[in-house]
Amino acid sequence: MKKHKQPATHKELKAAIIDILKEHPTQSFNHKQLLKRLRNAGNISVRAFAESETEKSAKREVIEQLLDELIKAGEVVEKDTGRYMAVPVHAYAEGIMDMVSTGAAYVMDENYEDDIYIAPANVKNALHGDRVKIFLYARRKNKRQEGEVVEILERARMEFVGVIQVSPKFAFLVPDSNKMHTDIFIPLKHLNGAKNGDKVIGKITEWSADARNPVGEVIRVLGKPGDNNTEMDAILVEYGFPLGFPAEVEREAEQIPFIIPKSEIKNRRDFRAITTFTIDPADAKDFDDALSFRQLENGHYEIGVHIADVTHYIPENSFLEKEAYKRATSVYLVDRVIPMLPEKLSNHVCSLRPNEDKLCYSAVFEMDDHGHVYHEWFGRTIIHSDRRFTYEEAQQVIETGIGDFSREIKTMNTIAQRLRTERFRKGAISFDKVEVKFRLDEKGNPLGVYLKEYKDSNKLIEEFMLLANRSVAAFIGKPKKQKDDTQKNQRPFVYRVHDAPPADKIEDFARFASRFGYKIKTNSDKEIAHSLNQLMKDVSGKKEQNVLEQLAVRSMSKAKYTTENIGHYGLAFDYYSHFTSPIRRYPDMMVHRLLTIYLDNSKPPAADDLEKQCRHSTEMEIQAADAERNSVKFKQVQYLSGKQGQQFDAIISGVTEWGIFVELIDNKCEGLIRLREIGDDFYEFDEKNYCIRGVRSRRVFQLGDEVKVILKKTDIEKKQIDFALAGNADSSDRKKITKSKKHR
Repeated sequence: MKKHKQPATHKELKAAIIDILKEHPTQSFNHKQLLKRLRNAGNISVRAFAESETEKSAKREVIEQLLDELIKAGEVVEKDTGRYMAVPVHAYAEGIMDMVSTGAAYVMDENYEDDIYIAPANVKNALHGDRVKIFLYARRKNKRQEGEVVEILERARMEFVGVIQVSPKFAFLVPDSNKMHTDIFIPLKHLNGAKNGDKVIGKITEWSADARNPVGEVIRVLGKPGDNNTEMDAILVEYGFPLGFPAEVEREAEQIPFIIPKSEIKNRRDFRAITTFTIDPADAKDFDDALSFRQLENGHYEIGVHIADVTHYIPENSFLEKEAYKRATSVYLVDRVIPMLPEKLSNHVCSLRPNEDKLCYSAVFEMDDHGHVYHEWFGRTIIHSDRRFTYEEAQQVIETGIGDFSREIKTMNTIAQRLRTERFRKGAISFDKVEVKFRLDEKGNPLGVYLKEYKDSNKLIEEFMLLANRSVAAFIGKPKKQKDDTQKNQRPFVYRVHDAPPADKIEDFARFASRFGYKIKTNSDKEIAHSLNQLMKDVSGKKEQNVLEQLAVRSMSKAKYTTENIGHYGLAFDYYSHFTSPIRRYPDMMVHRLLTIYLDNSKPPAADDLEKQCRHSTEMEIQAADAERNSVKFKQVQYLSGKQGQQFDAIISGVTEWGIFVELIDNKCEGLIRLREIGDDFYEFDEKNYCIRGVRSRRVFQLGDEVKVILKKTDIEKKQIDFALAGNADSSDRKKITKSKKHR
């Protein structure tokens, strides 16, 4: 008599399902397909899976129950509704969403070399900047890794700036950001006073998985689009910076006394009798660094770099500390500064104002005329600034030798020049980029544009700040020799690092620069640095200067904060940190706290906690830079508004598949010439050669070319400037060419 196998247990069936799915890792199956394959499996009995409709339904429920259990166990994923796949090793990734204008996104996970592409349909309800969990699709040969969002782990933000569109029964907030691809539905009862066309801040309050749009409410009306204050406030909110300080932060700040207790002075090195001064921009109010100078009996000089002792006034875990960390940096828009710390601290208590005693954290150096350091000291001090110089006033002293502290300033300038020369000899790169400034009226409207010059007084301050920053970093980070001649392990610290440029980017830049007759040697990092410095000298004052400088900067790696020291390529320092600006940068506060810990031989915080703070600080630094650029763009649009039809000399500063960007030579304002507006031909984008090329005429428009342009239109709300090529065929001519080509 033939024996039948016993019906498979649930455990055996689950194992069989996993085996089937793993045999076909790129395919998904529904329950019918799985049931069929289970019946055909030779190693288990599925005799109990009968064929009647009632039993089929029952067995389907069993299969679905098993699949649910496997999904919860993380062994199976539901790829589409009712279709299942095995979860392969490393099937999931986590990272930050970087949305693009098409609605797609890219996510970078540290476990993957390249970013992961997310098609618009697979973005789900994730938004730009969100931390998400991604299911990875089976990778096709020679194709980018793709995936889909399966979970939103952390929202980057819930508040958005945009314009309200009000209908009789509902309203929508249309976000300003081109990275926000969905409007926010606003019930009329949650308009909170907003009128149709107002620019507002809206907050998402709910967003169900099956809803096309999130639901939200208006939390603040900013004003009318195009108004200066409205747009500046909108820029700050868009990049994640609050418009004011919370009440509890202001209360803590107000409780801080101006008077310095005598007991605190006793614990500090006293520099009040030593010549001390500050050098800052004319409109600065937060003076966070000062220099002291005296000649020693041995002929050397004692030069002190004195930095506002912000951490003395801000206890750890206080509201002030938490707010400083959240912001991570001050933001410098064209017409205003949004400080990291409340005004009482940034402009008064901590600011190293003249003729006032101030608490500092100092780096003090014994040096000679050649910039050689014989001795260094770090610690807490008290100073009394004798004079506040603007850069222009200090420059006058350097050039004429006449004025307050002329001997001190000229000596320090000589030392700074030698420090700078030695830095470049070792491979530092000089990017003295032109800075565009605006002359504004009392309402913030631009009256004119000028270029800020970077002179010896700026370089004097820069070199001594660099000296302090690298010396503090080396003091903490450099391995110390033990008595047994072994080296002590590195201590957790916050470094400012800058990696060498990627080889492919620097090669591309070298090829482009060669078209202007400049040679970039790429055999070693040091050769690259020396070649770039020579290039910066050679292009100075020439029409291609700004374009080549911009491209050179783009070819570089980006600097960041981290606990993992790799040195600073651009400055040619093995150790570098940020110590000198704690009023406006949170990492400098971190460095001050860590320096105190190591000077006191106390226990440092965990490196992982510091690294998390470093990542946040880097992200906020990028946001602040983007906000600052956006405010400059707004002022450029304002400045050119009303000048439609005027002709300008320009240089091509960017090339894309949809048009060419041009920068006006006189004032550096930048705008776009759209390809559809160049009506004499059909142009194709040549990414490798930074140009567009006419299909029929072979006419080329290349990065760095000089062109004459006519201002076509400006859009203040979108911060866009459109130009047309002077004397070029218009779009109606292009239509004729289009029809002619189609007919042929």
